Amino acid sequence: MRKFFPILMLAFVSLFTYSCDNNDDVVVDNTQQYEYPQMKDFTGNLNSSNNFTLTVPIGIPITDVVLVYRNVGSGSGTNAVWQLIPKTYYLDNNVSFPANRELDYNFDFTTVDVEITSRANFNQSTQMTTAETNSYLNNQMFRVVLIPTVAGKNANTVDYNDYKAVVKYFNLNDSNVSLTKVN
Repeated sequence: MRKFFPILMLAFVSLFTYSCDNNDDVVVDNTQQYEYPQMKDFTGNLNSSNNFTLTVPIGIPITDVVLVYRNVGSGSGTNAVWQLIPKTYYLDNNVSFPANRELDYNFDFTTVDVEITSRANFNQSTQMTTAETNSYLNNQMFRVVLIPTVAGKNANTVDYNDYKAVVKYFNLNDSNVSLTKVN
């Protein structure tokens, strides 16, 4: 029995040593698969067929800050004029349409997408002039800005309404932002 015990111990140690070997080729990368911060531009038409909603795909951890801006100028690239949403527009009174028309842009997000919506206190399909439809619903450009909450900066010190201040504060490069058509 004494000769059998050392052989049993050797077998046990060999099995333990082999099972703890980590020389496999599988590499688990728990790092994030995107760079911070990032910006993406999206264009699309808000209409009744998409329920006045554009769905923009993203992939972020749950702890990130998502900002959405709407291009309100005629410029593009660094010359664009970006306005933070949510935003309410008070449309001019028109004899043919109800008075006090309000059009709201808003958004919500999950870890996989951002939904940008246009809501109104009137029927957007029938109670807007052609110029209003072209200005507020057709070919709209939005910029989604993803900022990590662990950026090492106190985000409370930046005015998110001021797009240029956000770009400067988080050291963003907005000279070559990718553009995707949503619908």
